[in-house]
Amino acid sequence: MIIGASSFAGGLKELDQHVRSVELYIQKHGVYEGNYLQKDRLEQILDELSTCDLDTSMHAHYFADVPTYPKALVVDTASMGPIHFKLMEECIALAGKLETKAVVIHPGRVGDDRQRSLDRMTDNLKRLAAFASENNVMLGLENKEATDPGNLCCEAEELLKVVNEGDSSNLGVTFDIGHANLTCGGDREKLNEFIRTVSEQVIHVHLHDNYGKWTSNYDGDEHMAPGTGTIDYSVSSSLKGYKGIFNLEVFSIEDVLAGKEMIREHISL
Repeated sequence: MIIGASSFAGGLKELDQHVRSVELYIQKHGVYEGNYLQKDRLEQILDELSTCDLDTSMHAHYFADVPTYPKALVVDTASMGPIHFKLMEECIALAGKLETKAVVIHPGRVGDDRQRSLDRMTDNLKRLAAFASENNVMLGLENKEATDPGNLCCEAEELLKVVNEGDSSNLGVTFDIGHANLTCGGDREKLNEFIRTVSEQVIHVHLHDNYGKWTSNYDGDEHMAPGTGTIDYSVSSSLKGYKGIFNLEVFSIEDVLAGKEMIREHISL
Protein backbone atom coordinates (compact mmCIF):
# COMPACT_ATOMS: atom_id res chain seq x y z
CA MET A 1 0.00 0.00 0.00
CA ILE A 2 1.31 3.43 -1.00
CA ILE A 3 0.12 6.51 0.91
CA GLY A 4 0.17 9.73 -1.07
CA ALA A 5 -1.13 13.29 -0.85
CA SER A 6 -2.22 15.96 -3.29
CA SER A 7 0.28 18.68 -4.10
CA PHE A 8 -1.98 21.41 -2.69
CA ALA A 9 -1.57 19.88 0.81
CA GLY A 10 1.98 21.25 1.13
CA GLY A 11 5.30 21.81 -0.56
CA LEU A 12 7.00 18.91 -2.30
CA LYS A 13 9.86 18.68 0.20
CA GLU A 14 7.44 18.83 3.11
CA LEU A 15 5.27 16.10 1.61
CA ASP A 16 8.41 14.03 0.99
CA GLN A 17 8.82 13.76 4.76
CA HIS A 18 5.40 12.23 5.31
CA VAL A 19 4.17 10.29 2.24
CA ARG A 20 5.54 8.11 -0.55
CA SER A 21 3.62 9.70 -3.43
CA VAL A 22 2.37 13.09 -4.56
CA GLU A 23 -0.59 13.76 -6.84
CA LEU A 24 0.44 16.69 -9.01
CA TYR A 25 -2.11 19.34 -9.87
CA ILE A 26 0.08 20.99 -12.51
CA GLN A 27 -2.71 23.40 -13.46
CA LYS A 28 -2.49 24.88 -9.93
CA HIS A 29 1.29 25.38 -9.89
CA GLY A 30 1.37 28.58 -11.93
CA VAL A 31 3.02 26.96 -14.95
CA TYR A 32 0.46 28.27 -17.46
CA GLU A 33 -0.04 31.65 -19.07
CA GLY A 34 -3.63 31.39 -20.21
CA ASN A 35 -3.70 27.88 -21.66
CA TYR A 36 -0.06 27.87 -22.76
CA LEU A 37 2.39 25.79 -20.75
CA GLN A 38 5.49 27.71 -19.66
CA LYS A 39 8.21 25.08 -19.86
CA ASP A 40 10.74 27.05 -17.82
CA ARG A 41 8.30 27.24 -14.89
CA LEU A 42 7.47 23.56 -15.22
CA GLU A 43 11.17 22.64 -15.19
CA GLN A 44 11.58 24.43 -11.85
CA ILE A 45 8.93 22.19 -10.32
CA LEU A 46 10.38 19.06 -11.92
CA ASP A 47 13.84 19.99 -10.65
CA GLU A 48 12.47 20.21 -7.11
CA LEU A 49 10.59 16.94 -7.56
CA SER A 50 13.82 15.24 -8.66
CA THR A 51 15.33 15.99 -5.24
CA CYS A 52 12.47 14.12 -3.51
CA ASP A 53 11.85 10.40 -3.12
CA LEU A 54 8.24 10.54 -4.29
CA ASP A 55 6.22 8.47 -6.72
CA THR A 56 3.70 10.50 -8.68
CA SER A 57 0.12 10.44 -9.77
CA MET A 58 -1.35 13.36 -11.67
CA HIS A 59 -4.70 15.12 -11.84
CA ALA A 60 -5.62 16.17 -15.35
CA HIS A 61 -7.43 19.41 -16.19
CA TYR A 62 -11.11 19.41 -15.27
CA PHE A 63 -14.33 21.42 -15.09
CA ALA A 64 -14.54 23.86 -12.19
CA ASP A 65 -16.54 27.03 -11.72
CA VAL A 66 -14.68 28.47 -8.74
CA PRO A 67 -12.32 31.46 -8.42
CA THR A 68 -9.39 29.26 -7.38
CA TYR A 69 -9.34 27.35 -10.67
CA PRO A 70 -7.96 29.07 -13.82
CA LYS A 71 -10.78 29.52 -16.35
CA ALA A 72 -8.38 29.04 -19.27
CA LEU A 73 -7.66 25.51 -18.02
CA VAL A 74 -11.25 24.32 -17.65
CA VAL A 75 -11.91 21.03 -19.46
CA ASP A 76 -15.34 19.39 -19.69
CA THR A 77 -14.59 15.89 -21.01
CA ALA A 78 -18.11 15.69 -22.47
CA SER A 79 -17.49 18.78 -24.62
CA MET A 80 -13.92 18.98 -25.88
CA GLY A 81 -12.35 20.99 -28.67
CA PRO A 82 -8.75 21.17 -29.95
CA ILE A 83 -7.47 23.32 -27.07
CA HIS A 84 -8.90 20.88 -24.52
CA PHE A 85 -7.23 17.90 -26.17
CA LYS A 86 -3.97 19.86 -26.22
CA LEU A 87 -4.17 20.46 -22.48
CA MET A 88 -5.05 16.86 -21.67
CA GLU A 89 -2.40 15.42 -23.97
CA GLU A 90 0.26 17.71 -22.44
CA CYS A 91 -0.68 16.32 -19.05
CA ILE A 92 -0.58 12.71 -20.23
CA ALA A 93 2.75 13.21 -21.99
CA LEU A 94 4.24 14.69 -18.82
CA ALA A 95 2.89 11.75 -16.84
CA GLY A 96 4.65 9.39 -19.23
CA LYS A 97 7.91 11.29 -18.81
CA LEU A 98 7.63 11.00 -15.00
CA GLU A 99 6.54 7.33 -15.11
CA THR A 100 3.43 8.43 -13.24
CA LYS A 101 1.32 5.70 -11.64
CA ALA A 102 -2.07 7.12 -12.68
CA VAL A 103 -3.65 10.17 -14.32
CA VAL A 104 -7.02 11.16 -12.85
CA ILE A 105 -9.72 12.21 -15.33
CA HIS A 106 -12.97 13.90 -14.29
CA PRO A 107 -16.21 12.95 -16.01
CA GLY A 108 -17.91 15.72 -17.92
CA ARG A 109 -21.12 17.64 -17.38
CA VAL A 110 -24.67 16.50 -18.09
CA GLY A 111 -25.51 19.36 -20.46
CA ASP A 112 -28.81 19.54 -22.34
CA ASP A 113 -28.90 15.84 -23.22
CA ARG A 114 -27.42 13.35 -20.79
CA GLN A 115 -27.01 10.47 -23.25
CA ARG A 116 -25.47 12.68 -25.90
CA SER A 117 -23.02 14.01 -23.31
CA LEU A 118 -22.15 10.47 -22.22
CA ASP A 119 -21.58 9.41 -25.82
CA ARG A 120 -19.32 12.40 -26.54
CA MET A 121 -17.38 11.81 -23.34
CA THR A 122 -16.87 8.14 -24.18
CA ASP A 123 -15.54 9.03 -27.63
CA ASN A 124 -13.20 11.62 -26.10
CA LEU A 125 -11.95 9.13 -23.53
CA LYS A 126 -11.20 6.61 -26.27
CA ARG A 127 -8.95 9.18 -27.95
CA LEU A 128 -7.25 10.08 -24.65
CA ALA A 129 -6.78 6.42 -23.75
CA ALA A 130 -5.12 5.76 -27.11
CA PHE A 131 -2.73 8.64 -26.43
CA ALA A 132 -2.16 7.30 -22.91
CA SER A 133 -1.28 3.91 -24.35
CA GLU A 134 1.38 5.53 -26.55
CA ASN A 135 2.85 7.13 -23.41
CA ASN A 136 2.54 4.04 -21.16
CA VAL A 137 0.11 5.83 -18.83
CA MET A 138 -3.00 4.60 -17.00
CA LEU A 139 -6.06 6.85 -16.88
CA GLY A 140 -8.51 6.64 -14.00
CA LEU A 141 -12.01 8.03 -14.58
CA GLU A 142 -13.17 9.42 -11.22
CA ASN A 143 -16.64 9.01 -9.75
CA LYS A 144 -18.17 12.41 -8.97
CA GLU A 145 -20.61 13.52 -6.27
CA ALA A 146 -24.35 13.33 -6.99
CA THR A 147 -25.01 16.34 -4.74
CA ASP A 148 -24.18 18.35 -7.87
CA PRO A 149 -26.83 17.29 -10.41
CA GLY A 150 -24.68 18.57 -13.28
CA ASN A 151 -22.13 15.78 -12.84
CA LEU A 152 -21.94 12.67 -14.97
CA CYS A 153 -20.70 9.32 -13.59
CA CYS A 154 -21.74 9.69 -9.98
CA GLU A 155 -23.35 6.26 -9.75
CA ALA A 156 -21.13 3.19 -9.95
CA GLU A 157 -23.08 1.66 -12.84
CA GLU A 158 -22.80 4.70 -15.12
CA LEU A 159 -19.12 5.07 -14.31
CA LEU A 160 -18.40 1.44 -15.20
CA LYS A 161 -20.50 1.63 -18.36
CA VAL A 162 -18.38 4.51 -19.67
CA VAL A 163 -15.12 2.80 -18.70
CA ASN A 164 -16.17 -0.48 -20.33
CA GLU A 165 -17.32 1.29 -23.51
CA GLY A 166 -13.98 3.10 -23.57
CA ASP A 167 -12.60 -0.37 -24.30
CA SER A 168 -8.97 0.29 -23.40
CA SER A 169 -6.54 -1.45 -21.07
CA ASN A 170 -5.25 2.06 -20.28
CA LEU A 171 -8.58 3.24 -18.83
CA GLY A 172 -9.82 2.28 -15.37
CA VAL A 173 -11.46 3.86 -12.32
CA THR A 174 -10.19 6.39 -9.81
CA PHE A 175 -12.36 5.60 -6.81
CA ASP A 176 -13.10 8.68 -4.71
CA ILE A 177 -14.58 7.61 -1.37
CA GLY A 178 -15.66 11.15 -0.44
CA HIS A 179 -17.63 11.58 -3.65
CA ALA A 180 -19.16 8.12 -3.26
CA ASN A 181 -20.21 8.94 0.32
CA LEU A 182 -22.11 11.99 -0.94
CA THR A 183 -23.72 9.98 -3.75
CA CYS A 184 -24.75 7.32 -1.20
CA GLY A 185 -26.15 9.90 1.23
CA GLY A 186 -23.75 8.86 3.98
CA ASP A 187 -25.22 5.34 4.06
CA ARG A 188 -22.49 2.82 4.96
CA GLU A 189 -24.12 -0.17 3.26
CA LYS A 190 -24.73 1.74 0.04
CA LEU A 191 -21.12 2.92 0.10
CA ASN A 192 -19.91 -0.62 0.65
CA GLU A 193 -21.97 -1.83 -2.32
CA PHE A 194 -20.59 1.01 -4.46
CA ILE A 195 -17.05 -0.11 -3.66
CA ARG A 196 -17.81 -3.76 -4.40
CA THR A 197 -19.32 -2.76 -7.76
CA VAL A 198 -16.27 -0.83 -8.99
CA SER A 199 -13.46 -2.65 -7.15
CA GLU A 200 -12.20 -4.78 -10.05
CA GLN A 201 -11.65 -1.69 -12.23
CA VAL A 202 -10.00 0.55 -9.60
CA ILE A 203 -6.47 1.73 -10.46
CA HIS A 204 -6.25 4.70 -8.07
CA VAL A 205 -7.96 5.87 -4.84
CA HIS A 206 -8.79 9.30 -3.38
CA LEU A 207 -9.36 9.59 0.37
CA HIS A 208 -11.05 12.51 2.13
CA ASP A 209 -14.13 12.98 4.32
CA ASN A 210 -17.46 14.82 4.44
CA TYR A 211 -20.88 14.63 6.10
CA GLY A 212 -22.59 12.63 3.36
CA LYS A 213 -25.05 15.38 2.45
CA TRP A 214 -25.33 18.56 0.41
CA THR A 215 -24.08 21.76 1.97
CA SER A 216 -23.55 25.22 0.51
CA ASN A 217 -19.80 24.58 0.70
CA TYR A 218 -18.90 22.85 -2.61
CA ASP A 219 -22.16 20.85 -2.57
CA GLY A 220 -20.87 19.04 0.51
CA ASP A 221 -17.60 18.00 -1.14
CA GLU A 222 -15.50 19.51 1.65
CA HIS A 223 -12.36 17.37 1.43
CA MET A 224 -11.94 17.11 5.18
CA ALA A 225 -9.34 14.95 6.88
CA PRO A 226 -10.34 11.27 6.91
CA GLY A 227 -11.93 10.45 10.23
CA THR A 228 -13.49 13.88 10.78
CA GLY A 229 -16.70 13.25 8.82
CA THR A 230 -19.18 10.39 8.54
CA ILE A 231 -17.27 7.88 6.41
CA ASP A 232 -16.57 4.49 7.97
CA TYR A 233 -13.24 3.69 6.33
CA SER A 234 -13.41 0.03 7.20
CA VAL A 235 -15.56 -0.35 4.04
CA SER A 236 -12.31 0.05 2.08
CA SER A 237 -11.66 -3.63 2.78
CA SER A 238 -14.07 -4.25 -0.12
CA LEU A 239 -11.32 -3.03 -2.49
CA LYS A 240 -10.14 -6.58 -2.95
CA GLY A 241 -6.62 -6.92 -4.27
CA TYR A 242 -5.93 -3.21 -4.66
CA LYS A 243 -2.24 -2.43 -4.05
CA GLY A 244 -1.95 1.05 -5.53
CA ILE A 245 -1.88 4.59 -4.15
CA PHE A 246 -4.23 5.81 -1.44
CA ASN A 247 -4.06 9.53 -2.14
CA LEU A 248 -5.08 11.89 0.65
CA GLU A 249 -6.92 14.63 -1.23
CA VAL A 250 -6.83 17.19 1.60
CA PHE A 251 -5.62 20.75 2.04
CA SER A 252 -2.96 20.71 4.77
CA ILE A 253 -0.09 18.69 6.19
CA GLU A 254 -2.07 18.39 9.45
CA ASP A 255 -4.89 16.69 7.53
CA VAL A 256 -2.36 14.44 5.77
CA LEU A 257 -1.01 13.29 9.14
CA ALA A 258 -4.52 12.70 10.48
CA GLY A 259 -5.36 10.75 7.33
CA LYS A 260 -2.28 8.56 7.70
CA GLU A 261 -3.36 7.61 11.22
CA MET A 262 -6.84 6.72 9.98
CA ILE A 263 -5.41 4.58 7.18
CA ARG A 264 -3.20 2.63 9.59
CA GLU A 265 -6.16 2.04 11.91
CA HIS A 266 -8.89 1.16 9.44
CA ILE A 267 -7.42 0.01 6.15
CA SER A 268 -5.74 -3.36 6.11
CA LEU A 269 -5.33 -4.69 2.59
